Amino acid sequence: MESSSSSSPSRNWRFNVFPSFCGEDLRRNFLSHFLKELQRKGITTFIDHEIKRSKAIGPELVAAIRESRIAVILLSKNYASSTWCLNELLQIMSCKEEMGQTVMPVFYEVDPSHVRKQAGDFGNIFEETCVGKSEEVRQRWSRALTDVSNLAGVDSRLWNNEADMIEKLALDISNALNVTPSKDFDDLVGIEAHIENLKPLVSLESSEVRMVGIWGPAGIGKTTIARALYARLSPTFQHSAFMENIKERYRRINLDRYGSKLHLQEECLSKLINHNDIKIPHLGVVRERLKDKRVLVVLDDVDELEQLIALAKEPRWFGSGSRIVVTTQDRQLLKAHGIDLVYKVELPSPTEALEIFWQSAFGQKQHPPCVGIRELALQVTRLAGYLPLGLTVLGSYLRGFSKEEWEYAMPRLTTSLDGKIEKTLRFSYDVLHGKDKAMFLHIACLFNGKNVDDIKALLENSNVDVDHGLKILADKSLVDTHWGRIHMHSLLQKMGREIVCQQSVHEPGKRQFLVDAEEIRDVLASNSGTGTVLGISFDVSKIHSELSISKEAFGGMHNLQFLEIYKKRNGRSRLNLPQGLNYLTHKLRLLHWDSFPMRSLPSKFSPDFLVELRMTSSKLEKLWQGIIPLRSLKVMDVSFSTKLKEIPHLSNATNLRKISARGCKSLSAFPHVPDSIEELELSYTGIKEVPPRIENLCMLQRLNMSDCNKLTNISINISNLENLEDVDFSDSTKGIPFTALVSWLCGLRKRLALRANNIEEMLPKCLPRKAYTTPVSLDLSRNEDIRTIPDCIKHISQLHKLDIGGCRKLTSLPQLPASLSELNAQECASLERIHGSFHNPDICLNFANCLKLSREARELICASPSRYAILPVEEAMVQKPFPRFLRYNYKACIKLVARSAVYDDDSGGIARIACCIRRKCDGSVVRDESRQSHIPVLVKDHLFTFGGSLILNKGNEPEVDATFSELMFDFKANIKMEIIGCQFTLLGGKRDYATYSRWNEEVSRLED
Repeated sequence: MESSSSSSPSRNWRFNVFPSFCGEDLRRNFLSHFLKELQRKGITTFIDHEIKRSKAIGPELVAAIRESRIAVILLSKNYASSTWCLNELLQIMSCKEEMGQTVMPVFYEVDPSHVRKQAGDFGNIFEETCVGKSEEVRQRWSRALTDVSNLAGVDSRLWNNEADMIEKLALDISNALNVTPSKDFDDLVGIEAHIENLKPLVSLESSEVRMVGIWGPAGIGKTTIARALYARLSPTFQHSAFMENIKERYRRINLDRYGSKLHLQEECLSKLINHNDIKIPHLGVVRERLKDKRVLVVLDDVDELEQLIALAKEPRWFGSGSRIVVTTQDRQLLKAHGIDLVYKVELPSPTEALEIFWQSAFGQKQHPPCVGIRELALQVTRLAGYLPLGLTVLGSYLRGFSKEEWEYAMPRLTTSLDGKIEKTLRFSYDVLHGKDKAMFLHIACLFNGKNVDDIKALLENSNVDVDHGLKILADKSLVDTHWGRIHMHSLLQKMGREIVCQQSVHEPGKRQFLVDAEEIRDVLASNSGTGTVLGISFDVSKIHSELSISKEAFGGMHNLQFLEIYKKRNGRSRLNLPQGLNYLTHKLRLLHWDSFPMRSLPSKFSPDFLVELRMTSSKLEKLWQGIIPLRSLKVMDVSFSTKLKEIPHLSNATNLRKISARGCKSLSAFPHVPDSIEELELSYTGIKEVPPRIENLCMLQRLNMSDCNKLTNISINISNLENLEDVDFSDSTKGIPFTALVSWLCGLRKRLALRANNIEEMLPKCLPRKAYTTPVSLDLSRNEDIRTIPDCIKHISQLHKLDIGGCRKLTSLPQLPASLSELNAQECASLERIHGSFHNPDICLNFANCLKLSREARELICASPSRYAILPVEEAMVQKPFPRFLRYNYKACIKLVARSAVYDDDSGGIARIACCIRRKCDGSVVRDESRQSHIPVLVKDHLFTFGGSLILNKGNEPEVDATFSELMFDFKANIKMEIIGCQFTLLGGKRDYATYSRWNEEVSRLED
């Protein structure tokens, strides 16, 4: 049931629900059950405790109505006989209009049209109540009755079970209460004004797809406004996603342009449909998946048109009523994409700026209790230029200062800020400890946007205090470490880089960090780098001509720790080493050099401290000669180095966690790696064999060797790896591709995903040996082309669940383990034969829409003891008597009619069948068991059987009779069915088995 209004999120409601009702009709029956169900669900309800009623409602009730978030109007036959009820209704409808109170009508044994028109018995009673009343009062009551009956409500006449109706009504109320806008941003100064300004642009009332831009300079609060808007709107959308900091995400994706777009789409789609790590094959998938869905997407900090084209190319990608919100500093970008609905974020007013500052400095918006502080605060807000970021940073710094300390700080604030934002940020830096300053500059110049753990690894055992430094910077609002990444605002980053420039204005080679492409060009060309330089981040795609440097270009930089030479996607590297390269310092911790132009690294290079080696798309043929100490190395990435013939022996790299050699087509040998390795990315290589020594890689979690066309041998020793979570040999071997997912049902290990070709060979080879002896489930579903399942499956002694649903070409099943408790073979359209039998009497069998099953297979399924089974029906099967099962003492058999399911709001689009088993004992009905099953869409009539055990003489000796006069099977379903029969077998002690069948004439069959 839809709510008639949206309650104001800012009010503090005293009650969740106010019920308006006629006590004469409802108090002793429906109302008591309804109130009890609300109490059970933890819903606070106003209870009148049978207060004395008069013609006019008193202030107590008026207050209760106004302080209730939802009003439930229980319209019964005599509701209109009470002026009290009618006046309550007037008050409620007034609150609906005035305060946005939610109103839910319930028409209890009365026709809604009679209420709407005041007709029938309801109308006659209403007319009697109006006798002696003025025409104005009568019209007001009549209009209120008409308005409330026009709202979506519950009609009790449509329900066969009042208890079900009450439960559904209480659930609707609970859901309405749950749809509560986030209050995370309610205390932010000016946020409500921003939201109100955006409402006409967003215009939720419109069914068109709208793209809205939020535009303004860095630090003004665009992302915060977008987050608040998202928090307010997302509960009203079934699918929503907040894509933060797209600019940085896009730059960090190490793929070509097409691959980068795919990556962004995968992230966005994963969030929208709540499916982690989704993979899509082409850029048209997002449109196909979302064109009929109403979505809310926020694209935050977009700085390139390609990003918008990748994620929201045009409105028709999304379903009717969708909203796409884009935040950016670039107004031209919005124009180029045709986004005309743009909200420009202005600086806060002086009053709002002061409130922002108060909130940061004192935790409150109002004037602090400290006398004489206001004038000082006004000076600070003016120095901050009213920029929210500056106000927050300075307020955070001054928090906890006394008035005297503020006065001491003001001269420094005045001289350093000079009224400019950059100087505001500079002051935040100046007050840091020396080690925290170093951490700040490392982030500003090299590490903004990087993973926190990666930064900690790169700075481990250095002079930078990483853990404590990050905490200090986060506390002072200088960085953010949410989601495991370091985020520094762009203005702070620019300020940090300017500080470094001031270290040596005219001689860049004497600075700690070099980030400007032209300055780096000059330093390398003139060999002017010195021992001061700690890090270089060189985007070579930003230089406009070829750069050839000497072999001694890095000779003077003996303290260099971080060297990044990279280019944009599809960009050209103009850096050349015509004489080669003689020297790289042994102090390097990060060596990242895209398109490295030499055949090998310098012969004298000794990477004693190297943590990350990234040489993608290089001309390397080998890295170095022999075995060298690599005790710090954790990541090696030589992807797309197409001439690389070998990876050196890395057994000494005992901390190595990841190697990527993707696209190294000349690489023919499986690398020698330490047993610490966790991830091997070797796809698109020329490797010929996975050797037996792979069993030594006990920590390996991910192995990708897809598209290795020269791979001829894979050692079975791979099955000894107990920590593998993801294995991919797709298109590296001949045969039909398949995907398998093995899930462990106990212990710390979660799952293994396997992708390969030729299931007969690769599943037995790659299936961990542990899987044969521990409780597991095996998912082979949706492998549409496989025709058989390997015989190895029968040796998985503790296989509990097997899912082969959607294997449309599968023709037969091998003998399955006796441990199997669930088999899903739904939609196996070609399945004909079943070898062996089912031994577990608690098994659940789903052969829905397996229309080619042989008669022998169908009879085997019917004859097998099972908790339930569903299979296509044949008339001959219906005529056969039940087999006798010693495990169960009851079994029911039902014929389900194809394509007969009726779906309504209650069904959730799912066909269901339920059975309640009761027995009559000494005139009383005892409920023994209730069962419910979901039924798939059936293309042909099916047989549905289920069984169970009833303990009739619980607590007595086996010899004591369990007496009953009737056993009843009551069925309810939203699919048409024909009951074939219900069987009961009395089991117990020394008695012989005897069969009793009783056909219950009162079996209920609900065909909605």
